[in-house]
Amino acid sequence: MSEAAAAIPAAAQARPAPAVNPWIIALVVTLATFMEVLDTSIANVSLPHIAGGLSAGVDESTWIITSYLVSNAIVLPMSGWFSSLIGRKRFYMACVALFTVSSFLCGLAPSLGALIVFRILQGVGGGGLQPSEQSILADTFSPAKRGMAFAMYGMAVVVAPAIGPTLGGWITDNYSWRWIFYINLPVGLISLLLTSRLITDPPHLQGKRGEPGKIDYIGFSLIALGLGALQIVLDKGQREGWFDSNFIVALIVVAVVALLAAIVWEWKSDHPIIDLTLFRDRSFAVSNAMMFMLGFVLLGSTLLIPLFAQTMLGYPATDAGLALMPGGLIIICSMPLVGFLLSRKFDPRIMMAFGLTMVSVSLFYMTRFDLSIDFWTLATARMLQGCGLGFLFVPINTVAYSYLPPQKNNAASGIINLSRNVGASVGISIVTTMLDRRAQFHRNRLVAHLDPASTNVQAMLDGASARVQAHGASAAGAMQQAYAMLQGALQRQSEMLAYIDNFKMLALATLILVPCVLLVRKPKGGGRMMAH
Repeated sequence: MSEAAAAIPAAAQARPAPAVNPWIIALVVTLATFMEVLDTSIANVSLPHIAGGLSAGVDESTWIITSYLVSNAIVLPMSGWFSSLIGRKRFYMACVALFTVSSFLCGLAPSLGALIVFRILQGVGGGGLQPSEQSILADTFSPAKRGMAFAMYGMAVVVAPAIGPTLGGWITDNYSWRWIFYINLPVGLISLLLTSRLITDPPHLQGKRGEPGKIDYIGFSLIALGLGALQIVLDKGQREGWFDSNFIVALIVVAVVALLAAIVWEWKSDHPIIDLTLFRDRSFAVSNAMMFMLGFVLLGSTLLIPLFAQTMLGYPATDAGLALMPGGLIIICSMPLVGFLLSRKFDPRIMMAFGLTMVSVSLFYMTRFDLSIDFWTLATARMLQGCGLGFLFVPINTVAYSYLPPQKNNAASGIINLSRNVGASVGISIVTTMLDRRAQFHRNRLVAHLDPASTNVQAMLDGASARVQAHGASAAGAMQQAYAMLQGALQRQSEMLAYIDNFKMLALATLILVPCVLLVRKPKGGGRMMAH
């Protein structure tokens, strides 16, 4: 038991029974969270359609994604502070309302500028949903049942990004890109109605709202500036050429200076927006590192697999999305099992080690991909990965809250979700950069070993030229096409090797984390980790 938890009177730590079935509460809050997480990826495949509909360039339209991620990242770590200021239920309902209204406005947007403004508002509303839900679940369920509750939440958070691109593509192809925003309206309205009737704030949050004179304006400004600049760097760095761009270099400096200043300021502040003292708990600190890597690997591979299927195997967007679906089903099936095992006092550290190992094995399996694999080879690799991911999300969250007092749940949930989201942004940024840089590296190396005088090369060119001539082309034209085919084959092989490098990097990064599980404090009472 931590010193912070020990210092809290037993009466303050008591968890009153909720007025309604706690599983109904879990379903209600998961509804809005699923909607919000879905929106982080559902617009990705619709960008060309949005750009065309609003008479904008495709590169300009990427701000639709960036603006949402920036505002979302800024609000995430501050959600606990806002909950304490106005009450968690009020804050949660305000976020759902803002997200719903801004979604409707996104669908009505007459121009790209208006859509970006509405996406910023949507990100602000969405940023408070995940941390609020986690803290609601942590306060609603006892430690013995918390694993099953986090399993329900985990299914929403892990599955939504996987089905987002597929659903977004289907809606855009069959209706209009505006409907990817309109579908949030009924879900948001239902969530607001049920939340207002079923959810209440716990006693330790009541009577602490709106304390005047304790708003940390300096901390707020530093965090907003630092996280906003960091998110833009991660999203735009590859397109702008990283350190070749003065814009990106300036933002890197701003992000580093602002975030370092924020850490110093928040650590010394009497009323911090982000409670950094939580990292004194070793289990909480390790859990955040694990959650960062979970976002890194999940979103990095979720980007790579459908992209590989479309660009290298020639799959249409729908089939590429379907390749991810079996893995999502495995996650859905495994998370309730994980929650059950946790409720039976199974050691979460064992599950974390198993999950990391399985994810690493699946990624090493992907390094064996080539240009002739079939659909089920691709789907099987994702299913193996799903087995590992299902055994990570719930145990990591359970460990993170294990030694924290209830009063810290709001602050902890914001930090945990920020770790996962920043990890996802870093993962996407690194894999896209590696795809470009490693493809160029392999292309140069392959060209250096390609001798025009080689009999094998000449035989390949002659054979290709003969096939083209057989379809009526002239000898000169056929040879030009043969060289073009050779160039295309070189490019495909270099890109294939770049994908393999990415899978290997993700596999090694995951494998290195397995020993870190030992840093988590030993569970008490068998496998069950006590919160009080």
